Amino acid sequence: MARKKTKTGAQFVLFDVLYEDGTLTSNRRVPTSALGGLEGDAPAETIIEAQDCKIAERSGRPRSPIKSISRVGRRKAPYDRSGNPAAQAPKARQ
Repeated sequence: MARKKTKTGAQFVLFDVLYEDGTLTSNRRVPTSALGGLEGDAPAETIIEAQDCKIAERSGRPRSPIKSISRVGRRKAPYDRSGNPAAQAPKARQ
């Protein structure tokens, strides 16, 4: 019988980045070794800004300033048009 491989843990954390011009980039990778401690996810913004500088140099187009970052999978609950949280379970047919 074969042995199961042990997981070594994630080496990267994925972030969604929202820019001031309204564009969104998903799954930006940040090393887990840079995160944690007292700062939490704060170092991720500086790492992503450095990535943006490299991308801007290569493409020749500057990026807009970062408005907010959030970890992938930590999204807010969807809202309906009235601003109320949408029901999680679908409505049953009658």
